[in-house]
Amino acid sequence: MRHLKDYEFIEGVLRAGSIRKASEDMHITASALNRRINKFEEEFGYEIFERLPRGVRLNPAGELLLHHIRAQRSDFARLKSQVADLSGVRRGHVSIACSQALLPFFLPRQISRYRGDHPGVTFTVNARDRVEAERELSEFASDIALVFEPLTMVDFEVVFAMAQPIHCVMRRDHPLAGEQQIRLRDALSFPHVAPSEKFAVRVLLENAAHRLWSSKITPLIESESFDFMRHYAEWEDMVSFQFPIGLDMERHGDLIARPLDVRDVEPGNLLLGQLRGRTLPVASARFMRELMRSLRTHLN
Repeated sequence: MRHLKDYEFIEGVLRAGSIRKASEDMHITASALNRRINKFEEEFGYEIFERLPRGVRLNPAGELLLHHIRAQRSDFARLKSQVADLSGVRRGHVSIACSQALLPFFLPRQISRYRGDHPGVTFTVNARDRVEAERELSEFASDIALVFEPLTMVDFEVVFAMAQPIHCVMRRDHPLAGEQQIRLRDALSFPHVAPSEKFAVRVLLENAAHRLWSSKITPLIESESFDFMRHYAEWEDMVSFQFPIGLDMERHGDLIARPLDVRDVEPGNLLLGQLRGRTLPVASARFMRELMRSLRTHLN
């Protein structure tokens, strides 16, 4: 672990894009930082940065080193968790990349329940879409991902999957509120608000519209916030769309949620996973097991 400080300097230069900017960020002179990097490269046996006219970037050897740095940091965190368990002190840190639709209700409930039993465990919760979540796993920036249908699955190891039909959220006095299931054409015939195209809900809606009518949906309002879309239905008589696990209708007495007919729109898949081949720190592995148990209750 003797190179931990060097690793901090290397990552600082990577973030800043230049030694000069990194030196300012880390409160060290540029010449001292450059000497530190040069000394590390000399001991390592290879250059790790490509020097450019306006900065630096990692070369292929540097990319491999960066992966090693992040893996070593993860291994060290897992070791600390295991030692804490030996002493009977339940500590650790859990980092999660999560679809933001689950942030208002589902995830706070799960974390507070877990911390009730393990108050020494801290959390970082990052709202990420499906592409960003997988990237965070590969960069060891997050331990766990809970997202809807990642676009690429190369490094994503799914440990639990659950189908989620899209629900329409509307006022209780909306003309469609009395339906048990809603056809997509009926939902889209009313003013509606929809998520932007990077979200799985929008992708499924667009796929269905293209298959059924060879057209695109045309929402009056688009948003990257499911919280905003859900609340907006309280202010204007619009239909919004969301997966049910991100809803808690008891907290919205004036709203109601009804599923879209699966004959029109395929359900989405909520996936819980981690970086393929990685052994998680103790706290993260335990929390993921708790998430799996909780998600199973939503299947019943």
